[in-house]
Amino acid sequence: MSQTVVDLPGLPPDVEVRRSSRRRRSVTAFREGGRTIVVVPHRMARADIKPYVDELVARLEARERRGRRSDEQLLARAGQLSRRHLQGRAVPSSVRWVGNQRRRWGSCTLLDGTIRLSDRLQAMPDHVVDYVLLHELVHLLVPGHGADFEAWMQGYPRLLEARAFLAGVDHATGHGLDQPDDAEGNEGDDESGADAVPGSPPPVPSDVDLRTPPPARASRRAVDPGTLELF
Repeated sequence: MSQTVVDLPGLPPDVEVRRSSRRRRSVTAFREGGRTIVVVPHRMARADIKPYVDELVARLEARERRGRRSDEQLLARAGQLSRRHLQGRAVPSSVRWVGNQRRRWGSCTLLDGTIRLSDRLQAMPDHVVDYVLLHELVHLLVPGHGADFEAWMQGYPRLLEARAFLAGVDHATGHGLDQPDDAEGNEGDDESGADAVPGSPPPVPSDVDLRTPPPARASRRAVDPGTLELF
């Protein structure tokens, strides 16, 4: 196992800390199944962990308060993206956030035109959310990831940037996000997912780091330079 859970007293019940043998110089936080997961370097001293947890959890919550779109706003944004990039040809019946897509970013059901986005995207930049939403809109027109699919996607101006961001998240979390979704079947046995994107560039961790100094109350012995990430 590359990650082990840290038993740290005083944490809220919905916050879990994991040590990662793959992580050397950064601390990251993300949502998973209604919980907040904070991943720290394997060799980080226990005394140094809590300040980073407090800082990242606070920043994650603040970002979500600022940036979360409602399902209705997602549907409206889907319409804008379809008109701008797809000649208005993709018309979803609904777009909504879901919490049970842990290994894919988005999915759609061709039969009824519904689109679902993983709630893990809520803390990510707008251009990344738009990319995943557009990806699923294209799937309403083209089921697979062949040349026709890529031709539609090429119109998105931040295509490579968004793909690199998500590839970096995959690399940073070590969750194997290109594997099939293991959530309940009602979230998509016949769906097209935005998690595995053919032609994606290799992981570029430096593109997704939110580099800031570590919290002033935390020691820099274990993490130098300090890097805080939010995914």
